[in-house]
Amino acid sequence: MKFFFRIYAVLRFILFYLKELLVANLILAYDALTPRHHMRPGVVAVPLDIQSDLELVMLTNLISMTPGTLSLDVSSDRKTLFVHVMYLKDKNIFIQSIKNKMERYILEILR
Repeated sequence: MKFFFRIYAVLRFILFYLKELLVANLILAYDALTPRHHMRPGVVAVPLDIQSDLELVMLTNLISMTPGTLSLDVSSDRKTLFVHVMYLKDKNIFIQSIKNKMERYILEILR
């Protein structure tokens, strides 16, 4: 039963990530094609619940592969991830989107 739950979690994550990629690419394309830039860059400290090296590598790579975001550094205690965001509207909404979506999906798949 756990095997089927994992397959379901992986499929949900793939659909979620494809949607995130599409939306991020559309935002970047719109900004590149319009004369006025809409960028609001910022660096955000995201508290982490993940623990293993594999979970951390997956999260940082997925964030960096998403257009408009880049994983910068992890704190020495591995409890905070610093992320550069090109289109930062609200810091708390961005943190919650990482925590409630990407990090949660990674934990569902790997644990």
